[in-house]
Amino acid sequence: MATRRMAELPGTTDRRIDALLTLLAENSTIVISGAKIAREIGVTHRQVRSWIEKLRAFGVRVQGHRFSGYHIERVPDILVPQMLSHRLYGTPFARRILHFFRIDSTNSVAMHLGQSGEPHGTVVVAEEQTAGRGRAGRSWTSEKSVGIYASILLRPPIPPAHAPLLALLAGLAARDATAEHLDAQPDIRWPNDLLVGGRKFCGILTEMHAEPDRIHYAVIGIGLNVNQTKMPADLGDTATSLRIETHRMHSRFELLIGLLRCLDRYYNQLLAEGATPILRRFAEVSTYFKGKRVRITTTSESFTGTTAGLEPSGVLRVARDDGRGVIPILSGDVAEVS
Repeated sequence: MATRRMAELPGTTDRRIDALLTLLAENSTIVISGAKIAREIGVTHRQVRSWIEKLRAFGVRVQGHRFSGYHIERVPDILVPQMLSHRLYGTPFARRILHFFRIDSTNSVAMHLGQSGEPHGTVVVAEEQTAGRGRAGRSWTSEKSVGIYASILLRPPIPPAHAPLLALLAGLAARDATAEHLDAQPDIRWPNDLLVGGRKFCGILTEMHAEPDRIHYAVIGIGLNVNQTKMPADLGDTATSLRIETHRMHSRFELLIGLLRCLDRYYNQLLAEGATPILRRFAEVSTYFKGKRVRITTTSESFTGTTAGLEPSGVLRVARDDGRGVIPILSGDVAEVS
């Protein structure tokens, strides 16, 4: 199936803005002439000023110097493809990165790209989402330029029954990438919610298109609260961000690089060694693995029990309080109970 070129996707950030940002960021200590900028990004000298104004409209602080050119006052924390691609060299994620300043949902775009035949490793990233989605049809608050909102297209050669392992390894990757930025160790609530101090700061939505014996493609959507200074009133008791927890700013760019590199490592480990190291690592870092008192809420029922490890496929096992034994939880909400 033929793939669509990035430039044909409505709303994708213009490659010239990407090139301009990269040029200014990589030469942040010097003034670059308008003529050089024009040559590098492929616009006329006259157009340079309008493109600089476009950057300023996105909040990038570019200083103009009469007769000499421009320089960037501070390297912006914008997740544009060229700079990401340079740092992701050697991974499949370096090849195809689509950036949006504003979009409804990165997962929706990535699922469309999967259907259109885009390759394994395609990454969709946005500065802001207007209709971010979480698990079970919930919305995900996606405030402009303070969080990571990214979706990764995978074409894994594993049976659909093992798809829960993708959610686990995504949670592990996000956990490892954020652990060094926090004073307290993050916890993973099955299958992949990241918590610190009992409050959620990262959610992961895994969607896929599959037949009974084959996954055509899977999309891992990651919403990570990074530099929010406060959460919506209805989420204040249950959600947090890295900045709220640490009282300092964090680089979204560096976090995303670390997260994708960790994801690549766990994914390759799954293909090379199977589920065992993924399950072992989850057991090491999640208090929800075994012995946690929980309430399970599915579409058909709600009950309490105690977690009893994971199936080889990655689904959670829970010993029910009602005496109906240990059962696998294929999907549903998991909440700690006292």
